[in-house]
Amino acid sequence: MRNAPRDAAPDSPPDAARASVPDAVRLESLTRTYSSGNSTVTALRTVDLAFRRGTFTAVMGPSGSGKSTLLQCAAGLDRPTSGRAFIDGTDITELSETRLTELRRTSTGFVFQAFNLLPSLTAAQNVALPMRLAGHRPDRRTVREALAQVGLADRAGHRPGQLSGGQQQRVAVARALVTRPAVLFADEPTGALDLSTGRELLSSLRELVNGPDDGGPTTVVMVTHDPNVAAYADRVVFLADGALASELTSPTPEAVAARMTELSAPREREASSC
Repeated sequence: MRNAPRDAAPDSPPDAARASVPDAVRLESLTRTYSSGNSTVTALRTVDLAFRRGTFTAVMGPSGSGKSTLLQCAAGLDRPTSGRAFIDGTDITELSETRLTELRRTSTGFVFQAFNLLPSLTAAQNVALPMRLAGHRPDRRTVREALAQVGLADRAGHRPGQLSGGQQQRVAVARALVTRPAVLFADEPTGALDLSTGRELLSSLRELVNGPDDGGPTTVVMVTHDPNVAAYADRVVFLADGALASELTSPTPEAVAARMTELSAPREREASSC
């Protein structure tokens, strides 16, 4: 991705306005460790972070900094070792597996780098899957509205093989949005896309945050390694060695790239000294 528009990320709302908007996601002292043989790896170190409703945040950091782990713990796909994570005011670390699954189906949407669409189903049928999995009869109007949100209302009857890569990823976004979740999580959503289709998808995400929605504002939390992709967000949060390192508001590709260079420099010096 290159040459993201400089006006793609508008200024964040004033402090007074932000104070009246509840957090879509909040992390408190979040820590995640993994055991491997006789050693323990710490992926996240007491992270405190909030994602306000109706905002678009990019999460960045060097390889191994904990980006994907943070996204998975925040979305309820992985449980932290300690600390708490809240989605729409609910402490998901206190929920049973059954209740957590129910909350994920109604309050979160997740978009992966791989589209994960079923090739034998149409776009509309793929979008309707979350409703079927929840035991509900798919509502055609809701499915059409979800596809319209990502500009694919006229592709409802097309199967994945009849769609471009960008269109398939937008179907995946519509599928994540069909239950009108409080927050949409995306892990490297443009990683498998070319420049043009990647911009197409990012513009759709930007419009979801900016545009009106009867179900309330959409909050997007996206992991990326690309400064040009991050420039579409309102804010960029940087991780290093599993901890919150810094953040930027109203980011530009140049400012994001410079910050990433600063974070990567210690690792490069370490590697050269070995």
